[in-house]
Amino acid sequence: MDEVARRAEELRRLIEEHNYRYYVLSQPTIPDAEYDRLFRELQQIEEQRPDLRTPDSPTQRVGAAPSTEFPPHRHLVQMLSLENAFSAEELREWHARLLRFLNLPNGTDLEFTGELKFDGTSLSLTYTDGVLAVGATRGDGETGEEITPNVKTIRSVPLRLREPVKGTLEVRGEAVVSKREFQRINEEQKRLGLKEYANPRNLASGSLRQLDSRITASRNLSFWAWGVGASESLGGVETHSELLDRLERFGFQTSPERKVLRGVGECLAFIEGVEQRRPSLDFEIDGVVLKVNSFELQRALGFTARGPRWAVAYKLAAQQEATLLEDILWNVGRTGVVTPVAVLAPVHVGGVTVTRA
Repeated sequence: MDEVARRAEELRRLIEEHNYRYYVLSQPTIPDAEYDRLFRELQQIEEQRPDLRTPDSPTQRVGAAPSTEFPPHRHLVQMLSLENAFSAEELREWHARLLRFLNLPNGTDLEFTGELKFDGTSLSLTYTDGVLAVGATRGDGETGEEITPNVKTIRSVPLRLREPVKGTLEVRGEAVVSKREFQRINEEQKRLGLKEYANPRNLASGSLRQLDSRITASRNLSFWAWGVGASESLGGVETHSELLDRLERFGFQTSPERKVLRGVGECLAFIEGVEQRRPSLDFEIDGVVLKVNSFELQRALGFTARGPRWAVAYKLAAQQEATLLEDILWNVGRTGVVTPVAVLAPVHVGGVTVTRA
């Protein structure tokens, strides 16, 4: 390896380390100007020596030339839906069904992991020998759309895992837009006379399906890992909480509020605490996901046609505020379909100022 190649390798390592500390840990260790200097140096090396530009180079995050379409991607392990619970009684009924299925006596308290249910767009990231190979949407659960150039623009997605992993690993998680970023983008849309987004979830979904990944890069999405699909080398992980710990060691963010819980009572207390803190979160959530913690019990419980028996999404009530309807506008789409748009007096809902619906 020549001197230039060694410097390029060192720069990739330094920049990704600083990305991890800034975007995942929120603990930057160098000034922005120094980061920019390192990044520009790597860009210059790769421009002069294209043979040194690797798929996991941080320069690949800034966006590539526009694509004409998104090819289909078949998930190695299906991305299933979760059963919903809307009340404490429904949660207790779900827990009772688990006990019956496992032939355990009434009153047994199973152990769960509680996590936030992000209100974003689900993604599947496929790593080959620790390097990001494919980023894809959930689609219908079996087949999604490959959007790898767009996924690479998300700074909290590691292009190379921070620990060696052999073979194939599918990491599942949620891409979200923060409330602050949603506000900023809608203000820019309004200034340019463009259509404003209805909510952060729609903005995240629309950003990921941009044919020009440079637009995606400008949206500052974040990714929060919550599980895995196919996995060839995750030995020694026996619980879901241990899996989340391992994903953090790989360089991913996981739910900032997660806890191992025993029995329905602790689950309900966790849900109540999340609901109280919900307005102060910088991203939208629509519930709490509870999963049986033990992988041995998960395997015993198995799946229904719709999803895993061992997981449930406890849905929180939609946040609501009263406001004044000021006007109704009529948008005509490209196909001639006319859609009404309500113009509202600005109202603050869940950390976001809503002016249209």
